[in-house]
Amino acid sequence: MQIQGAVVVVTGAASGIGRAMARRFAADGASIVYVADLDGAGAAAVAEEIGGVGVDIDVTDEAAIVALIEQVERDHGPIDLWAGNAGIGANGGVELGDDEWNANWNVNVLAHVKACRHLVPRWTQRGSGHLLITASAAGLLTNLGTAPYAVTKHGAVALAEWIAITHGDAGVGVSCLCPQGVRTPMTEADGELAVEVVKAMGMIEPEEVAEAVSAGLANDDFLILPHPEVARYELNRAGDRGRWLAGMRKLQATLPGS
Repeated sequence: MQIQGAVVVVTGAASGIGRAMARRFAADGASIVYVADLDGAGAAAVAEEIGGVGVDIDVTDEAAIVALIEQVERDHGPIDLWAGNAGIGANGGVELGDDEWNANWNVNVLAHVKACRHLVPRWTQRGSGHLLITASAAGLLTNLGTAPYAVTKHGAVALAEWIAITHGDAGVGVSCLCPQGVRTPMTEADGELAVEVVKAMGMIEPEEVAEAVSAGLANDDFLILPHPEVARYELNRAGDRGRWLAGMRKLQATLPGS
């Protein structure tokens, strides 16, 4: 996936990882970057900074997604890269109500399904197009303190894998971004177990994630791991699940908020 000259859409791009990716794609020579976010003012500010187009959008609204796709393709041509980056979390476990579980499901999984429902047929017809899903290391491992986030990020990884398998031979490229702790608005709280976990693992800046994304896309990598150690953790987990679970319980016991 070459960013030079590409038509790019980034969701959840008003701040954090999405903003850093939008800036990096513009710097890498994208033809146009659409900066999409529920925070319309924030999206407009980032777009103005990079010479892109800001869009106020709810990624769970399929009609709005279709309208954005059609707007982009009408004004700038076929979408080369759709970076589905919008995401939310919820602190807690199975005691949380359906509203919080459904909100995580709708943003972290179904938003990608709704976008791909309309992008994948276009890409397979053209024989090209690339999907980037921002999942999380929580989607390969798990994340203490936030069951809805861990479960739905696993779902996002599974969706990315399924699309890559099913449509890869038709020219659809897929990358799945799985960072650990990143300094964003989602990780600003103190004392919450989910946040304390990523702090304990070591925080990096959104710009470092964007650099990893740029390199990963250039290599057509499926898994993009800004924290390379995640690959080792995933191998350890698969090799001895019982030992890994015991280690995670020990880690949980040492952290504030447990």
